[in-house]
Amino acid sequence: MTNKLQQYFPMIRTREEVLNEIESKSRLKNLFYEWTEENQNEFLDFCTGVKGIKIMYDFMIKGILNPENTLERVNELLTLLLGQRVRIVDVLPNDGTRLADESTLLITDMVVQLEDGSIANLEIQKIGYYFPGERSACYSADLLLRQYKRARGVKGKRFSYRDIKQVYTIVLFEKSPAEFQKFSNNYIHRFMQKSDTGVNINLLQEYLFIPLDIFKKNQQNENRSVKIENRLEAWLAFFCMDDPETIIEIIERYPDFKEMYEQAYDVCRNIEEVMQMFSKELLELDRNTVKLMIDDMQKQIEEKDEQLNQKDEQLNQKDEQLNQKDEQIRELDEQLRQLDEQIKQSEQEIQKMEETEKNNTDKL
Repeated sequence: MTNKLQQYFPMIRTREEVLNEIESKSRLKNLFYEWTEENQNEFLDFCTGVKGIKIMYDFMIKGILNPENTLERVNELLTLLLGQRVRIVDVLPNDGTRLADESTLLITDMVVQLEDGSIANLEIQKIGYYFPGERSACYSADLLLRQYKRARGVKGKRFSYRDIKQVYTIVLFEKSPAEFQKFSNNYIHRFMQKSDTGVNINLLQEYLFIPLDIFKKNQQNENRSVKIENRLEAWLAFFCMDDPETIIEIIERYPDFKEMYEQAYDVCRNIEEVMQMFSKELLELDRNTVKLMIDDMQKQIEEKDEQLNQKDEQLNQKDEQLNQKDEQIRELDEQLRQLDEQIKQSEQEIQKMEETEKNNTDKL
């Protein structure tokens, strides 16, 4: 299959060529052998096209999908995602108030203003665990505030809240959160605010979530073959499916995708630069893996604490029940004591009556 890909992409280098260049430079050689054998093979497969080419690296996707350099690509992608014609008129800076640590799990992140004045935030996230709905809502709120400030700044005293345009938060997950796994046959999820009575009010905020891992599972049938039905599916497959068969399926159906794959393989020819970026990706992956493990452990600890608290509460309730029963027993003991006292008094009275009766009988 490698030879077949090389027919489409003659710039693909062989494994021997890549290894020879690495071995010829001590800096690259040292870096290469610092990696695990699994990472070494992953890198070689990546550069030589043995298993296709993985686009979902930060350094790769940002070169191919850059609204400043490849505007028409981003226009088409957003058009397909939003289901309406889109034309970008401006690329906006990302919000500097976001924590720097939030970017470590990003594959790409762009904020653009569309022709109708609306704003779209497109993100591709590595791990959906770190991108819950609450975070999406915060991002959307930030976009809406930016819309408000921009509209008020442009309109001045003539400003009306109706001047504020739609904001779209679009998130693609390489590994989706558990909530999406419950809907294994759906990979496009649209959210917008609606009334429970049917009244129509434009609340401006819309969301689109695409779990790429679920899309990938849905694309592969029992024979593991792939059938791309439309350009949106081609884009999603381009992002998350890196096997040679799928690459050939995409470029034969949509030849313009070949240019993006060529761009990716051209990047791979600069071994030194790619190794540096690949090494950075591995470091971030290790860091994120450790962070996930810590978060999972913290979650387990919190769950254990909650279970212990529940058990403590149950024990407290049982203690309270025992205390109540003890109190009831004490009350019963007191009642029995009083009954015993009454019985004794009755016996004494009976005894007195018997003695009185006997005395009266003796006198007679």
